[in-house]
Amino acid sequence: MEAAALTEVRTTLRPDPLPWIYRWRTNLLQTPAFGLVTILFGSLSLLISYFDKGGQIQHRIARVWARTSVWLTGCSLTVKGAENLSKCPVAVFACNHTSYMDTPVIFASLPVQFRILAKKELWPIPFIGWYLDRSGQLPIDTANPRASMASLGAAAKALRAGMPLFVFPEGARTPDGELGPFLSGAAYLAIRAQVPVIPMAVSGVYDLLPIHTRHFYPTKLTLSVGEPIDTTGMTVRQMDELNARIRNAVDGLRVGGHPETDPLASLEPGIIDSSLVD
Repeated sequence: MEAAALTEVRTTLRPDPLPWIYRWRTNLLQTPAFGLVTILFGSLSLLISYFDKGGQIQHRIARVWARTSVWLTGCSLTVKGAENLSKCPVAVFACNHTSYMDTPVIFASLPVQFRILAKKELWPIPFIGWYLDRSGQLPIDTANPRASMASLGAAAKALRAGMPLFVFPEGARTPDGELGPFLSGAAYLAIRAQVPVIPMAVSGVYDLLPIHTRHFYPTKLTLSVGEPIDTTGMTVRQMDELNARIRNAVDGLRVGGHPETDPLASLEPGIIDSSLVD
């Protein structure tokens, strides 16, 4: 009964059709502003990358871009369980994938520098792709098994060198707000590098900007961070077992962090977690 209860959540609070005021505001104000700040911070990061070999300054620029992007949507952002991040300086961060806006939410929330394992299709996008390339993020070609293994090898090497890694184990955005099947990449990398997995879940971001839409609907956003999952002594034969544990943990966080209905007028845009301010 308890397991069944976890799946009984309202997956979206977004009205359909979306009222005209949100569509016009997105078209006339938010989208142009989002494009401008992406160009501005992307160009700045590209310039800094020639001097910032460790990536610390680029990561700070990415965080400012992310916070600005979240603010532009009119959403509030709360982080739950941030104390779990300090328990493991190096880990694989595994999170559900609900929207294009997941990435700004993640960068706005996490105070530590990390690398992202992301689809190679993002690299040709101007400014965003330039940042990903110059900041050392890791592309993965899901259509090419040999290239995928090479990317996983590079990711494991980064983990062993002390750099946390962020992964969307579903491999793509959810089409309906529900949690999809998990690919085994996060579990494989954690076992290969013998580092913990920290499960995470975003909530409310699907309502903000679902797949195949281009208009923002402001709501409360939450990033919930779970307890680390230890992988000490595990082997690749236990990869499926670990993958199931990761998915169950993310699902529990996702349901626990699902936002309540909240009128637009009551929202205060910004980041609501003083412990994550640099």
